[in-house]
Amino acid sequence: MNVKRRFIDMPFGQIHYRQSGAADAPKLMLLHASPGSSKQLELLIEKMSQRFLVVAPDTLGNGDSTPPIQEQPEIADYGAAMFAFAKALGWSRMHLYGTHTGARIATWMALSDATQVDRLILDGFGLYTPESIDEILKVYAPSIEPDQQGIYALQAWQLCRDQYIWFPWFSRKATDRVPHDLPDAEFLHSKFVEVLKGIKSYHKSYKAAFRYSMREHVPNLKNQTLITCAENDLVRKDYDEGKSLLASAEHFTTPGVRTPETASVTAERFTQFLLS
Repeated sequence: MNVKRRFIDMPFGQIHYRQSGAADAPKLMLLHASPGSSKQLELLIEKMSQRFLVVAPDTLGNGDSTPPIQEQPEIADYGAAMFAFAKALGWSRMHLYGTHTGARIATWMALSDATQVDRLILDGFGLYTPESIDEILKVYAPSIEPDQQGIYALQAWQLCRDQYIWFPWFSRKATDRVPHDLPDAEFLHSKFVEVLKGIKSYHKSYKAAFRYSMREHVPNLKNQTLITCAENDLVRKDYDEGKSLLASAEHFTTPGVRTPETASVTAERFTQFLLS
């Protein structure tokens, strides 16, 4: 896998990112889901880099990137940091992909300055009712602090694992069981390690994402946009409503990016959209 890891100094700290592809290829930024980091996008980075110069940053406070300076950052703060990151790379315009929390950051970026964002891919974003948001904000992304007994590590592991058993993960009701197999141990280990790196700040991007209403903002997009979702995505049930939010958007489902085989299929479909 020809994916390089790098850091770049910023006024607010450092952004860690993964990069692959030819320097003269069209530019594409990938924004990951919460919790986790760009590590979870490595297969997509590799496949998309056959046609694009791909960078995938760890968003603030996730993976190896510096935590946000705000006590309660909003999606705008994460988006502004990604614009600053792109400027530091010398990028003035790019295609933009975001999944889950990353889709919300990408939406804010496209609405904030459409001149810097060419085509836009929004992958697997959830839609929440006002009634459900209060409960989700209270319990979905708990603040986890290190302790001398290591209980925090078990909490982080359960958070990473249980998201693939129930949705929402804290429900633990038969009616909320996820209708897909649990990811393999290697996948869960990689995600766990990335979450553990940002254990004291991972919840901030999560909560910012829940506070950012895609129902309100997606209809205002002017970019050529693809609204998509993996068939095994935890928020697959929201896809039909999601794709209806923007009449001009293209839309289709994919097999996801968990294996090299599915990532190849998904990357090919994304490439067709971006280059058509």
